[in-house]
Amino acid sequence: MDSQQMQQLVEEELLSSYDSLYRLAYSYVKNEPDAMDIVQESAYKAIKHASSLKEKSHARTWIWRIAINTSLEFLRRRQQEIPASMPQEQGKEDKYCDFDTLSALDILNEKERAVIILRYFEDRKLQEIAHALEENLNTTKSILYRSLKKLKAKLTEGETSHEPYPPKKLPKYLKGDPR
Repeated sequence: MDSQQMQQLVEEELLSSYDSLYRLAYSYVKNEPDAMDIVQESAYKAIKHASSLKEKSHARTWIWRIAINTSLEFLRRRQQEIPASMPQEQGKEDKYCDFDTLSALDILNEKERAVIILRYFEDRKLQEIAHALEENLNTTKSILYRSLKKLKAKLTEGETSHEPYPPKKLPKYLKGDPR
């Protein structure tokens, strides 16, 4: 496949997965304008470097990897630019979101967050995720299950059980104590 055909393929893939790329970027930056900028920059990088794509079957995961890396670059740049004394502005979106789940994603490292987002928010197969992250399939599964454990612990923290607290103590005569 020549570079012109590869560029056409990348452009088609970008158009078909624009919404997914936006959601992926938004999950990192939690700000609509910044997420749109990241998607635009990712598209520019993908089109500019389309000739470096080796296999056309990997176009989608290659673009995801570019979007993830661009999101991470953006976050690193933003950390360097914002002085510590200045409060960080939070973006808001008008759609209903499960804010507990979204904030729980912050406890995950970059790779864990990417696996969770691609698997559950973008409904991608584990094999595709492994390829996008340049990891072995079994490693990706381990990352997924470890991340789910962390999220479960975070989301269930502070919940009360149905058993009375403190546990009721049995009188001595019911315990079989002869005294």
